Amino acid sequence: MIQMSGITKAFNGNVVLENVQFELANGEIHALMGENGAGKSTMMKILSGIYSKDAGEIKVDGEAVQLKSPKDAEKLGIIVIHQELNMLPDLTVAQNLFLGKELTYGKTGILKNRQMEKEAAELLSKLGLDINPRTRTGDLSVGKQQIIEIAKAIASDAKYIVMDEPTAALTDREIETLFRTIHELKAKGISFVYISHRMEEIFAICDRITILRDGQYVGVRNIPETNFDEIVAMMVGRELGERFPERNCAIGKTKLEVRNLTVNGSFQDISFKLRRGEVLGVAGLMGAGRTEVAQTIFGYRKANNGEIFIDGQKVSIKSPIDAMKYGIGFVTEDRKTEGLVLDFSIKDNITLANLEKCSSSGIVKNEEENRMVAKYIEDLKIRTSGPNQSAKSLSGGNQQKVVIAKWLGTDPEVLILDEPTRGVDIGAKKEIYHIINQLAEAGVAILMISSELPEVIGMADRVIVMKEGNLTGEVNKEKMTQEVIMQYATGGEKGVQL
Repeated sequence: MIQMSGITKAFNGNVVLENVQFELANGEIHALMGENGAGKSTMMKILSGIYSKDAGEIKVDGEAVQLKSPKDAEKLGIIVIHQELNMLPDLTVAQNLFLGKELTYGKTGILKNRQMEKEAAELLSKLGLDINPRTRTGDLSVGKQQIIEIAKAIASDAKYIVMDEPTAALTDREIETLFRTIHELKAKGISFVYISHRMEEIFAICDRITILRDGQYVGVRNIPETNFDEIVAMMVGRELGERFPERNCAIGKTKLEVRNLTVNGSFQDISFKLRRGEVLGVAGLMGAGRTEVAQTIFGYRKANNGEIFIDGQKVSIKSPIDAMKYGIGFVTEDRKTEGLVLDFSIKDNITLANLEKCSSSGIVKNEEENRMVAKYIEDLKIRTSGPNQSAKSLSGGNQQKVVIAKWLGTDPEVLILDEPTRGVDIGAKKEIYHIINQLAEAGVAILMISSELPEVIGMADRVIVMKEGNLTGEVNKEKMTQEVIMQYATGGEKGVQL
């Protein structure tokens, strides 16, 4: 087993871990949970040799070890599979599996490609994957790449595998395959550290949970002996109450209408109405076309057919600038590459879409800019040392709030939210839900795309469901269940209204 005790780590005098402990038994799936900034990633980077500890002890199978590099950790069978997968997309599956450990003919440097492909095929077969090892890795789904990462770890004789948010970009079917693979490896004595903000997954697959808060160890619980509310209270240090806030918004007239919207190869004949004060959920499996619809409404993609109406008037949206003129804002799915300029400050990111408001004759008014930024930092409870702090140094939840603040500054009348709480901890999720409610109460029409069905059911007034580019169903609040939504997401009849 692995035992970490008294682990302490500071950066520039800022203590991020203090006297933390963690234990991983053989053949165990152990969840590591905590809000963004709790110290989970730092702890695992110490375990994998990326960071050195300032104090404490690490034992592997009862022996004290010094982990000075990832190579040291790998020799002990400790492998980390990061959220951003380390696959080289232009190499084949076999080449990725043997990267850095290529089989060659003696000292000639000539690769034994056939042997590597044969061994890769055998390994993939053991993990239940029927993939040609000559396949270009970039042509595979994210779910299959995730399993290949596990195969790569197994090929390195992994005994302990750390997985960071492994299901963030997977479909339900791919998650099932991943869970089955993890269970099979667990039965062979391989242990997993499982880091995720998805509480349902933790309770479905893990044996124990260790909770960190503000860089300190809070406690460990056996899954059968705990519940959602206890874990949340341990993570945030307080009771959160109901998971989703009550919605008492008055729903008004139609604000946005989409008729027969089509982008060839992505989706076809999408029609729906979105009203003032309404949260309209968009559900469906990965690849259903949900994000593509949102991008087309926002002018990022060009439609081949269809019409968009704002307040009953047909509009032409050929670019995001056009969309913004019609009062549409878009919080994108990938905040790090599409929502933020990470090297910019919080202030610069918030005012990025609002420079006209903060300027006169092309000159930015610092007072106006500072007033706007201070208002949103306070209103959205952005935890920061100040407006000049860089966006990349914030936790995931606070980064997401900065993206939302940027669009709130435009005074949107329609706000598209694509996976608004992905990679965000439970406390920040609830704060974002309150923001959504406040916007709806102010009459903003909200289109919310989410892969988390409990979130869709908890927040949406209605849900439209997509499958393979088609609209397959519309579900009202009274009939909303995970089973009904999944029925339409996996094979419902087009145009069914409940």
